[in-house]
Amino acid sequence: MFRAPVRLYRWHLGWLLGSRFCLLTHTGRSTGRPRQTVLEVAGRDPDTGAILVASGFGRASQWYRNICQDARVHVRVGRRSSEALARPFTPDESGRAMALYASRHPRAARQLLRVCGVEAGVDGEDFYAVGHDFIPFVALTPTGAFLE
Repeated sequence: MFRAPVRLYRWHLGWLLGSRFCLLTHTGRSTGRPRQTVLEVAGRDPDTGAILVASGFGRASQWYRNICQDARVHVRVGRRSSEALARPFTPDESGRAMALYASRHPRAARQLLRVCGVEAGVDGEDFYAVGHDFIPFVALTPTGAFLE
């Protein structure tokens, strides 16, 4: 079930997920083989074109560990794709990004925390602390133009 969104992208139907999700192709740190995961787009940086994603299962997520080893990735949003560089945020940046995400998507933010087994209140400081301590964010900055 968790792999169903990846299959949609492989069948060229990723556009059905809209612009709220992206397919991240990264390199396995042990195997060197391409790996794929679908992530929610938590935000965008209009200055750099970066897509912001979060590792809901923390720094132990395989994709997160892989991009820390090799930052060169490929990202697809809907029908558009680009090569990109992944940059993990500092804990402070992650805290601010989580608080901003929670202000824009409060229901989704609370649900994400429940899925991850993290208890938090409903104010920005709680979400900042969760982002700072548990949920790292990553900027996926395109190295070229997004192509269809």
